[in-house]
Amino acid sequence: MEIGISIALILASGLMILLVLLHKGKGGGLSDMFGGGFSSNFGGSSVVERNLDRLTVITGTVWFVCIIALGLLMKP
Repeated sequence: MEIGISIALILASGLMILLVLLHKGKGGGLSDMFGGGFSSNFGGSSVVERNLDRLTVITGTVWFVCIIALGLLMKP
């Protein structure tokens, strides 16, 4: 059980990193420093951003549940 949740946690973590990096920069932060300002001018549609936001929230929820489940399973 712990191995399955650990694998789910690793997958959710990798997907979360990818999804956060896919968000366009809002300006003035680190994303502009590394070229995010340039790519955000070419932006996508608002529907794509909304779906990306939803997928990020769902992935974050899965990640959080995996952390809690592992904490409860490993508790002595």
